[in-house]
Amino acid sequence: MTDVRQADSVLPRQSFLDHLWRSELGGHEQVVLCQDRESGLRAVIALHSTALGPGLGGTRFFPYATDEEAVEDALNLSRGMSYKNALAGLDHGGGKAVIIGDPDLNKSEDLLLAYGRFVASLGGRYVTACDVGTYVADMDVVARTNRWTTGRSPENGGAGDSSVLTAWGVFQGMRAAAQVRWGDPTLHGRRVGVAGVGKVGHHLVEHLLKDGAEVVVTDVRAEAVERIRSRHPEVTAVIDADALIRTPLDVYAPCALGGALNDDTVPVLTAGVVCGAANNQLAHPGVEKDLADRGVLYAPDYVVNAGGVIQVADELHGFDFERAKAKATKIFDTTLAIFDRATADGIPPAAAADRLAEQRIADRTPAERWLRPTAG
Repeated sequence: MTDVRQADSVLPRQSFLDHLWRSELGGHEQVVLCQDRESGLRAVIALHSTALGPGLGGTRFFPYATDEEAVEDALNLSRGMSYKNALAGLDHGGGKAVIIGDPDLNKSEDLLLAYGRFVASLGGRYVTACDVGTYVADMDVVARTNRWTTGRSPENGGAGDSSVLTAWGVFQGMRAAAQVRWGDPTLHGRRVGVAGVGKVGHHLVEHLLKDGAEVVVTDVRAEAVERIRSRHPEVTAVIDADALIRTPLDVYAPCALGGALNDDTVPVLTAGVVCGAANNQLAHPGVEKDLADRGVLYAPDYVVNAGGVIQVADELHGFDFERAKAKATKIFDTTLAIFDRATADGIPPAAAADRLAEQRIADRTPAERWLRPTAG
């Protein structure tokens, strides 16, 4: 079974081709290295699978320390999108793109237009959207050079900010975990720690407060915490994620970058449930067993954070918010099914989620596969 539970840059250091062709974590259909010298664009587009349909996944704009780290991140994230889209019930495979650079310093209209041309060159095999470092306004620019762009503004025929339904889906996953752990699908009276209150996290806080939870937050950006505290002074803030994870909690919600659950954090985790929006929360294979051994119920990240991709996928069919929200609400049922499978098979929920995703991907026959390379 393929293990998709990797942090953004934790794969063993090896050559790009060794990783792609020989690693057990490989198996990608296509990887495109993109460069436009005039605009300064350097990007990687990775297509893990198109077995269920065109690869769908966001564009991350990030100042990677090395080009190798950028490639690793694209490979990891695109693999995760194959599994996420499969369990979300979408007719899409897994794709992801990363743009190398500091979005505050290097992002420009010309660069985004050049990136859009590379997306267009794939002829629909990859559909892009927002991710860390990119926003709705950026997708409006990218869409000017290709028609396979989602996450655009409503004014430009899009669905707008996908973090709205991402947060809603995480909340549904958290409700499912609460039902399994405490016998009631509510966070009322529970203390929930949210690490990262930016795009998704601040929406999640709103859902939790409305449900009657006690909320503790942290973020590397003081202004993000202040935005929450100014609206909800009853919310408690702590200095950093390390302090939050040691705070007495019922639920821990990692909503920033990956690798939050690792050999240092799991032993000191106080929460009985982990359910958050961050991608690739498990730093390496084996962490899911460490959580289970400690009696921590883990809601697999790529399952509960699928609301955003559900939203942007709906945009391809003429966006209807209520239709997309109804589908994102089903994350509650999917999460319960994963917990049931984990119990039945005697495995951690993360492994159960992988099995269910792989089953859906494998159930498609080659004749059904969309735009795969063919002879002749």
